[in-house]
Amino acid sequence: MYTGYFKKSIIPACLAALLLLVLLASAVTGSRAVAGRRYLPADLTDVPILNYHKVDNFEHSLSLTPAEFEHQISYLAENGYHSITPDQLMAYLKYGRALPGKPVLITFDDGYGDNYVNAYPILRKYGFTATIFIVTGLVGHDNRYLTWDQVREMHKNGFVFGSHTVNHKPLTKLRADELNAELTESAAEIERQLGVRPRYIAYPTGAYSLKVEEAVRKAGYRAAFTIRYGQVGLDSDPYALERIPLYHSGKSFRSFYYRITAAPLLERLGTRY
Repeated sequence: MYTGYFKKSIIPACLAALLLLVLLASAVTGSRAVAGRRYLPADLTDVPILNYHKVDNFEHSLSLTPAEFEHQISYLAENGYHSITPDQLMAYLKYGRALPGKPVLITFDDGYGDNYVNAYPILRKYGFTATIFIVTGLVGHDNRYLTWDQVREMHKNGFVFGSHTVNHKPLTKLRADELNAELTESAAEIERQLGVRPRYIAYPTGAYSLKVEEAVRKAGYRAAFTIRYGQVGLDSDPYALERIPLYHSGKSFRSFYYRITAAPLLERLGTRY
């Protein structure tokens, strides 16, 4: 009786598991192609883009304490991760240009002052850089946010600054002229302050649409970052790049650990931590 049960239940389950492994293997072998790009080798891996906001000691969902943040960054350093820039990411996705082993793109939204006071020294300690999307209407005008002198210092030391628009308004709710102003005026101010026109933008509040994507492209940006969960791969829309959001919780490091390690497999299976 038990033998028959084994054959009827366990063997089909094993076959199903084997089929799942075959399907996963087929997803990462052979050549992969995306419209408008040449065929690229299949060993190109997806890239995690970490999305932070604040690094301070306030009890806020957007905040990690400096100790929590350093725990995460030290983990990346000790486990062979290398920070990359958005330019490196786009060259990799478009042309298959080599990235360092275990690449990770570290991003911050909003441009809070604690990014300079707390996060910047920690990142430099471990040899990492980051990309910070700033709200240009707040830089130098609100003491909770970065100053242009701080931005220039970080930029000089390899940090990348992108647009988070002028006023941090949800772009999907703006008229066409308002949308264009938020995109172009923020880029112009960053260029005026740093001497380099920003190529990248993060959508305020994560709100975007096909109309917004097209406006971003026409404004001269090479790519745009969302708050949609996931890693970036060859099938990613460059104007809707996925990120892995990291927030404060009672178990912040455990959440970070699962997102940076188990999340790639869970994402392939259509689930998330």
